[in-house]
Amino acid sequence: MVAICFYFQVHQPFRMRNYHVFDIGKDSNYFDEQKNKEIMEKVARKCYLPTTRLLLSMVREHKGKFRCSFSITGTALEQFERYSPEVISIFRELAETGCVEFLSETYHHSLSFLFSKKEFHEQVDMHRKKIEWLFGVTPKVFRNTELIFNNELAIELEKMGYKGVLAEGADQVLDWRSPNYLYKSVSAGIPLLLKNYKLSDDIAFRFSNPEWKEHPLTVPKYVHWLNQVNGAGEVVNLFMDYETFGEHQWEDKGIFQFLEHLPREFLKNHDNSFMTPSEVISSFPIRGELDIHHPVSWADVERDLSAWRGNPIQEAALKHLYEVEDSVKMSNDEKLISDWRKLTTSDHFYYMCTKWFNDGDVHKYFNPYDSPYDSFIAFMNVLKDMEHRININVDSTISQDKLENDNEVDKTMMVNEVS
Repeated sequence: MVAICFYFQVHQPFRMRNYHVFDIGKDSNYFDEQKNKEIMEKVARKCYLPTTRLLLSMVREHKGKFRCSFSITGTALEQFERYSPEVISIFRELAETGCVEFLSETYHHSLSFLFSKKEFHEQVDMHRKKIEWLFGVTPKVFRNTELIFNNELAIELEKMGYKGVLAEGADQVLDWRSPNYLYKSVSAGIPLLLKNYKLSDDIAFRFSNPEWKEHPLTVPKYVHWLNQVNGAGEVVNLFMDYETFGEHQWEDKGIFQFLEHLPREFLKNHDNSFMTPSEVISSFPIRGELDIHHPVSWADVERDLSAWRGNPIQEAALKHLYEVEDSVKMSNDEKLISDWRKLTTSDHFYYMCTKWFNDGDVHKYFNPYDSPYDSFIAFMNVLKDMEHRININVDSTISQDKLENDNEVDKTMMVNEVS
């Protein structure tokens, strides 16, 4: 038998506006409300609504045999609530079927695990509470931002009580091994589900490419590839951005028809099945352990951290961002803390990437800036204004403390005079 584990990442950042040096100290509205609204409404129309409705009909058609999972970032959920509440409603319907698993991740789709364990735990807790409140379920399996994973994360997640984690089935990790089994890290016993990047990317990136030698990708052809895993694997983890359907791969290319017909063809073999990550973990044994010392991700051809930490401007922005974390939080200013957390979203550093060639087009998608340097300048200007707000907050606190101390002194003097 072979199982398919479908996982979809749903994410939209709060994009910053082109924040100028002349705005510092005068305007603390960092985010482009209009652009965020326009993009969310467009992607909801093209992807989120039609795809989620289709999945709901597929669950019903196959009487629960079709199953899948989602990781929806807090930033996406906030924008659904603000701009497209009907998306939340259809996801709730999916949740009520019991055939969908919602995964855990950092609320702001951040790189916090690499820079601040404290912030990492706080964002994971924020995300868990949001999922519980909206969908009535508690996530048990973890998916870190951009599938970033290493041995250290496995240890941390095991301590946090998660029963599984998703990661990239990168060649440098697997070597000769197949991604179609359940693994664990050498550092911890938590089960590890690895993305089959070839079969995932056949849908996510190559589906509508006429120059691909396998174009057009038909359902029978794809199911034939899946069936070939029988005897050479137990689960095919198909992990991809949800925007694959309708946004990256357009409706007129046949992507919705492909998705709709896939379970019909795949389930003709009664030994085949669809499973959620939790079901995979409970159904299959761990077949080996992997030593993932250096972090891997699902981004770009390198599948490492270079998409966010590949040049000096990215490193400078990240360093400065986390240097002000303690000062931001000590302010107890909820708006300031919220703004700072929106800056932790990995997309801001992705926009600063200077890669070219095959990955260049990917980095341009939904990018609001003309160049990586424009992104860096706007980001650093925002941080400078944020420091200005911190200083104002500190000055205000000092003044308030001084006033309270002066009042106490005055009261003491009055008591002494009366005495």
